[in-house]
Amino acid sequence: MSKLSNRGSRWIPVFGVLLFITFVFSLKLGAISITWSEIQTSLSKWLTDGDLNLTERIFFQIRLPRALAGVLVGASLAVAGVLMQALFRNPIVEPGLIGTSSGAAFGASLYFVLGAVIKVHFGEWTLPLAACFGGTISTVCVFLLAQNRSTGKSSIVTLLLVGLAINALFLSGVGFLSYLARDPQARSITFWNLGTLSGANWVSVSIIGAVTIVCTFVAMRYAKQLNALMMGEEEAVLLGVNLKRLQIIIIAINVLLVAVSTAFMGIISFVGLVVPHLLRLMNGSDNRFLIIGSALAGGILLSLADLVSRLLLAPAELPIGIVTSLVGVPVFITLLRKRQYFF
Repeated sequence: MSKLSNRGSRWIPVFGVLLFITFVFSLKLGAISITWSEIQTSLSKWLTDGDLNLTERIFFQIRLPRALAGVLVGASLAVAGVLMQALFRNPIVEPGLIGTSSGAAFGASLYFVLGAVIKVHFGEWTLPLAACFGGTISTVCVFLLAQNRSTGKSSIVTLLLVGLAINALFLSGVGFLSYLARDPQARSITFWNLGTLSGANWVSVSIIGAVTIVCTFVAMRYAKQLNALMMGEEEAVLLGVNLKRLQIIIIAINVLLVAVSTAFMGIISFVGLVVPHLLRLMNGSDNRFLIIGSALAGGILLSLADLVSRLLLAPAELPIGIVTSLVGVPVFITLLRKRQYFF
């Protein structure tokens, strides 16, 4: 193994320990504090199929799914950020740049305005399905519009510019739906767009977990090709990288990671932007390290943000997107100035 990969391999256990510690405290702390003995008793009763009291039901039905959701959503957004930054060869690209987040926001907003009409067909799955559908449609539009008519190929720069335009289009649609909505609907749109883990349950955790694990595993298989792409498109092609195939696969992984997480938990910003950037400063740009490291560090960051959102105004709850933005903006600006990315 190279010196870089050796150094990176030493960080992985550190992130793993930090993630475990953060996860444990995320189980304990909240509007209702659960003691270590109550957590132990809850686990014992769960293993023996014993009857759970109120605190133990809160632990298993609310606190544990929410803590797992924080880890999984943070991991999925951070990995998506790594993939997008590698694909666009730009460290200040975020996962929703190609329209996935704005499309999901539009789909969710459409649900809040027309929910009474469409909810009868899909029940409780209407909101996540609407958000996933919107995120998929917006990303497909970006990819199709960015293709060159004569060659059928799309350059990275074209994808970036079309993504910005589609983002603006769908966000204007969200604004229009917010204008049409009644007050309760408008509040739901606003709250969902700010992100929250309060709706986490075992079904959503299972789906997000499966998507995150599978997509991270697949992304690792293309880490070397993404490393080759860092040298430029022409150089990557000379090294045997099928650029169009790589673009399709990476964008598909990004859509799954972002759309599924956004569908259940709303829009959570800056995790996919700041986490890969911090890891890149720590250990360089090897995507093999960045993918695994971001999955762990993203879980740590979002779990900490969720703790702040629960405790800062307890028993009320602050939307987690506000916390990640308040932390992410100054950190990111500091990193930009330190690395001199301003022109």
